[in-house]
Amino acid sequence: MLITVYTKNNCMQCTATKNIMDKQGMAYQLINLDDEPGAIENLKALGYRQLPVVMADGDSWSGFRPDKLIRLAQG
Repeated sequence: MLITVYTKNNCMQCTATKNIMDKQGMAYQLINLDDEPGAIENLKALGYRQLPVVMADGDSWSGFRPDKLIRLAQG
C-alpha cells in the first residue's frame, strides 16, 4: 500500500502524524511542501487547506487524525 504524507517544516500536526505512523511500522512517502511548493496548488485544488494531508488507497484526509491512522495500520 502506498501512503503519501504531505508535510511542512515546523508543523506539529505533521510531526504527530509521522510519529504514529512510525510507531505502527507503516511505510510512507513524505512530500515536504517547503521543498516542493508546486504541490501546494494541487492540494488546494483538491480542497485541502491544512496539513498534513495523508493519501492512502483511495482514501485521503487532512489534519491530525489518529483514528484514521490506526485504522489504516490495521489494514
